[in-house]
Amino acid sequence: MKNLFILELTYQKDLSQVEKFLELHNQYLQKNYDLDHFICSGRKNPRTGGIILARLSSKEDAESIIKEDPFLIHGIATYSIIEFVPTKFNNEFTFNSLFESD
Repeated sequence: MKNLFILELTYQKDLSQVEKFLELHNQYLQKNYDLDHFICSGRKNPRTGGIILARLSSKEDAESIIKEDPFLIHGIATYSIIEFVPTKFNNEFTFNSLFESD
């Protein structure tokens, strides 16, 4: 059984340093999308880090996966991991519904 994880990145360096490692970070993200680990990801607003929504078997899996992120490897960002088990959701929810206008 897999649970959901919110992986929150907080930048430790200024944005010029973030930009230098962004392509490597995007490759890391794509690898994990291809492995069906990640559901969605994006920047926080204001741009102080990012959020990744992941579906994984354990917190240990999450910890292992984030160790591969160039942002973590190079001290660009730190991570916090929040595990949760969805118990209720809107039956109308789809990913695309997040982006529909009212």
